[in-house]
Amino acid sequence: MARDPEKDTIRLGQFLKYIAIAATGGQAKLMIQGGEVSVNGAIETRRGRQLHHGDVVSVGTQSFTVDLEAL
Repeated sequence: MARDPEKDTIRLGQFLKYIAIAATGGQAKLMIQGGEVSVNGAIETRRGRQLHHGDVVSVGTQSFTVDLEAL
């Protein structure tokens, strides 16, 4: 069965809202632009960054692994 490309990624801002680190898109934007978020160990300042299954998103001391099958 062919994979749906729409479900192969999630934007960083959306992911932060999904895991309840940010209550709103505006809050997610401020956190990302403020350098508080890293993806796979590198600071990420683009809230539209496409995340893939297995990427690791860190905010402060917390880390979250992207599991697209659970979304």
